[in-house]
Amino acid sequence: MVEGLVADRQARRAELALGRLRRGLGSSLPAGPVVLTSPAAVAWVTGGGLPPVDRTSTVDPVWAVVDEAGAVLITSEVEADRVREDLLVHLVGFDLVAVPWYEPTAMIIEAERYTSRPAGALPSDGHPGFGLDVREELTALRLVLSAPEQDELVDLGSLAADALQRALTAWRPGERDLDIQARIAHGLESVGAEAPVLIVGVDDRVSRYRHPMAIGARGSRLVMGVVVARRAGLHVATTRMAAHGRLSEHLRRDLQLVRGIEQEVLRACRPGATYGSVLATLAGAYRTAGHDGAWRQHYQGGPIGYAQREFEIAPEDRTSRWASLLVAPGVGVAWNPSLPQGAKVEDTYLVEAAGLRLVSSAPGWPAEPGYDDEGTYPGVLDITTGTAA
Repeated sequence: MVEGLVADRQARRAELALGRLRRGLGSSLPAGPVVLTSPAAVAWVTGGGLPPVDRTSTVDPVWAVVDEAGAVLITSEVEADRVREDLLVHLVGFDLVAVPWYEPTAMIIEAERYTSRPAGALPSDGHPGFGLDVREELTALRLVLSAPEQDELVDLGSLAADALQRALTAWRPGERDLDIQARIAHGLESVGAEAPVLIVGVDDRVSRYRHPMAIGARGSRLVMGVVVARRAGLHVATTRMAAHGRLSEHLRRDLQLVRGIEQEVLRACRPGATYGSVLATLAGAYRTAGHDGAWRQHYQGGPIGYAQREFEIAPEDRTSRWASLLVAPGVGVAWNPSLPQGAKVEDTYLVEAAGLRLVSSAPGWPAEPGYDDEGTYPGVLDITTGTAA
């Protein structure tokens, strides 16, 4: 039953993405065929794609070539059977072509053959073998998630939060950061997800580094876990902290300031606002908190979906095309305000017509008052009491 629901969701996602892409041909995109080669773009147009072979690759082992009338998946002979049996069976309107793995330009040549156009005249998502780079246009087309994509994002958000929270709840003083990290990864992998970003810091490493990567250090007072989880092409981001006993007054104060900054950003991130105005609000919130310009010290997040950061702009960037883009219902966002010495918050929200919906949420975690005066934020867990630190 679950497998059937997943297959139905993938088919519907692909149908909607393919329709949106075709409507973009000749308007936001050049008329005619377009070649999709990146994991994000291929996952989008195929309703989630396949689990990656090489998780670090920026080029997918399956390419999609789409025009107004047809679509073809191009892959190597090594992957063809898996693509046919695990992916193509869920899709409507795609053909499949396999090429030799040992010919480095075979997939480019097949794209030329299928489209009857030279590679230099074909638009793609930035692959150097093709002449026109339409990455930003493709990103803009996929930003607003369809209904089945939103369902997938919500499911993934809950699973990611649960994996992270369970791992931190089980932490005990003296445990290595690597063991906590392994527990988070196990929780994600067991539900078919993975973590392109997985950060675990303990004790003073949390206050010393913005990215306190696990090195085998043993934590006795504090643990911070940061996850960007990916499944079926989509990403969610979330951060949690756990303490052995009460937090220091300094960290408690800074976390309160950072949550206040996030509240202001979430209030501003409503349909009809521009991303430029949201980031101006973010800069103003840092200023109000007594940390004017502190946004320069760390990435601040933004829209999330088929990439962990679909785009990224700074509050003072007046040249980016994204500054004037309107926030729209259906977009996922993950804002990431932080201050030096360990105060950081990040969760994934879905923009809805009436406001924002927290999706990186799972039960069994202490909460703080939310941005809308009705919802709640995840707080910091005191493992000695099971309540807020």
